Amino acid sequence: MRVTKHLHAALTVQDSGKTLVIDPGSYTDPLVDVGDVVAIVLTHEHADHWTPDHLDRLLRNAPGIPILAPEGVAKAAAGYDITVVNPGDTVHVEPFTLRFFGGQHAVIHETVPVIDNVGVLVNDQLYYPGDSYAVPKGVDVRLLAAPLGAPWLKIGEAMDFVLAVAPQQAFGTHDMTLSVIGRTMHRARLRWATEKNDGEFLELESGDSTDL
Repeated sequence: MRVTKHLHAALTVQDSGKTLVIDPGSYTDPLVDVGDVVAIVLTHEHADHWTPDHLDRLLRNAPGIPILAPEGVAKAAAGYDITVVNPGDTVHVEPFTLRFFGGQHAVIHETVPVIDNVGVLVNDQLYYPGDSYAVPKGVDVRLLAAPLGAPWLKIGEAMDFVLAVAPQQAFGTHDMTLSVIGRTMHRARLRWATEKNDGEFLELESGDSTDL
């Protein structure tokens, strides 16, 4: 299984010649030449995690593929055929098994409504929490895509999240709101948290991949 980081929050996962797309949003360049796409996962409704342009482009090349997302996305993306998923659900889209966790977006501020958000575990190996610190209880995470920067993110809380998940490997994502200096600093903090549990932190830039 190959995991590729794209700009900001977008990921692609390839296995057995098939591709899963996760969170192609407004800060992400068009995803082209990503292979045979069989499903799209959207963790929540914010524009930096999905746009109509991305969905339309992907669906033109792979019409009829499922778009898996929480209820909030189904309401925000009216006109698209969204398969609603909730925490605790498991969905099989060959060759991918997708398990969903969490339920709510991290709090930005008391004045900002809290929306639906699901974390996704792919083939019991890759875990991406979306915009949350939802820990997949009872799961030995092989690779964690850990958010680096956001209006809701405090780096100490992100470190605690990585410590709680205790992945074998981790890399930073959700990083377009950070300067180069900020991204470097936050990566160093998450590296420390990963290595505290004898894990390995990977510095993936957009377009970089790692194999599981």
